[in-house]
Amino acid sequence: MTDTATTTAIDQTIDTHLRAYCEPDVATRRALIDEVWAEDGRLVDPPIEGVGRDGITEMVDAVLGLYPDHTFRRTTAADLHHDVVRYGWELLDQHGSAVLVGMDVADLDGTGKLVRVVGFFGELAPLGE
Repeated sequence: MTDTATTTAIDQTIDTHLRAYCEPDVATRRALIDEVWAEDGRLVDPPIEGVGRDGITEMVDAVLGLYPDHTFRRTTAADLHHDVVRYGWELLDQHGSAVLVGMDVADLDGTGKLVRVVGFFGELAPLGE
């Protein structure tokens, strides 16, 4: 069973990670990444991958370049077991409309930092489609 303090810390970690994606200030963006990522973390999305905090920063910079004035928002509760968490998210344009949805599966280290986040874009397709 996950206690409320653990759930709150995990929610904050995920929300900080998502906020870093579209933080326009370079120094703030890097501080957010340093806050929640393990030094050797690995961020894996379908088109690109970032390894280590520097690689993750470069990846996030690329996403920000493609989606200026956009924000990520978590859309589900964090579902945690055995230091693995999954959650849904959406990317919102400047008008608040979702332009991309997906889910992430993340591994946490013993201190609650992100070790690996694997992103999936779009809704899961039902069988037979």
